[in-house]
Amino acid sequence: MIRFAPVAATVGALLVATAGCATIEQEELGAFEASEELMAAVISPARPAEDVARDAARLPLETISFAGVAPGQTIAEIAPGGGYYTRILAQAVGSEGKVYALMPASFANRPGGLDTINALAEQYGNIEVVVVESYASLTLPEQVDLVWTTENYHDLANGDVAATNRWAYGAVRPGGIYFVEDHAAPGTGTAATATLHRIDPATVRQQVTAAGFRFEAESNHLANPADPHTANPRDFAGESDRFAFRFRR
Repeated sequence: MIRFAPVAATVGALLVATAGCATIEQEELGAFEASEELMAAVISPARPAEDVARDAARLPLETISFAGVAPGQTIAEIAPGGGYYTRILAQAVGSEGKVYALMPASFANRPGGLDTINALAEQYGNIEVVVVESYASLTLPEQVDLVWTTENYHDLANGDVAATNRWAYGAVRPGGIYFVEDHAAPGTGTAATATLHRIDPATVRQQVTAAGFRFEAESNHLANPADPHTANPRDFAGESDRFAFRFRR
């Protein structure tokens, strides 16, 4: 197993590999474990170099471990974009698991909008691409173990986010997880969702629990207290302050 433990003055993740195990230390991350299967998914040679280059900022091993990803799971990934996490999730769940890649119709209808995700589906064999016109009318063939959204909940909040969260509650099996990670704008409610592409973490908690989920845990492994929360994350000189929430049905 891979154990995560808090260290007072660590910046970023420190990975020390030994025979058959590894230790990852992250400031104030809290103690939890990741399996060797999750480690293999992150260090997989199948991942493109441009994805690996983003790992120092996104901390994928810490993120998938906190989210509760495990081999054999069925995961619904909301708006996978270029597939950074789709690749990791597909390998992490393995041949007995499955990833539903939920592509917004607005993205899918662009010329070539599905080319990358369709190529991943062909490459991994356990990814099913689903084009989403509306979450209010979306039905998957089965309930999933985990609904996953990273750095796009603020976009969902620009639409009928209550309907999306209700869909997530119905889509995940009893006892399953809804994982949300996004750019933080504390105290702003939804005022910054369309302008700065951030959202108030307290608002996310309120909206998701209103759909019936129970708030279970928060990890600050992506937090950055130096972020003034006044710029679009793409324009901020550094890593944005991000929150990671795990909800349970």
